[in-house]
Amino acid sequence: MSMARAHPTRQAWWTTTGLCLAAALLAGCSAPAPYKAKPATPPTASSTNPSPHNATRNDLALYAMSLLDTRYAWGGRGPAMGFDCSGLVTHVYKEAAGMKLRGTSADLGRLSRPVDTASLQAGDLVFFNTLGARHSHVGVYVGDGRFVHASNERTGVRIDHLSNRYYAKRFEGGQTLLD
Repeated sequence: MSMARAHPTRQAWWTTTGLCLAAALLAGCSAPAPYKAKPATPPTASSTNPSPHNATRNDLALYAMSLLDTRYAWGGRGPAMGFDCSGLVTHVYKEAAGMKLRGTSADLGRLSRPVDTASLQAGDLVFFNTLGARHSHVGVYVGDGRFVHASNERTGVRIDHLSNRYYAKRFEGGQTLLD
């Protein structure tokens, strides 16, 4: 008997709550928009309509970050097996941007165009000389001076700062595969 009373009370509470939420939403939708003065100059097209290019860059950065803590595997090209640095980059570009890439970090360096370090954007590539050879390590720049890369067997896929002493000493520059 107490179960029968509890159920209608709970149902009445949900009904009342639902009606209140619906009324609040409708009131918000029907309220007049506050007055806004028109800007002195019209906004530029880039500020009002983000280009697909920016969306692609964001997708690359977010997808790279979603792979943090994936294990490192020399020659690895996927999350199940693990990644090496170029395997991580090629996987991120394939899954987040639909771009099929192949090769080593040095190959990726030959495919991409240099970018001024001050102009690095999410999705650009950052290259390092970690083995005494040009472009021997690569990562995906994610913004704010940070990059995602498959570091080594001990740490796997991780995020680091370009200002990190180890990477700053070995940094060769940023490059892009995007327009």
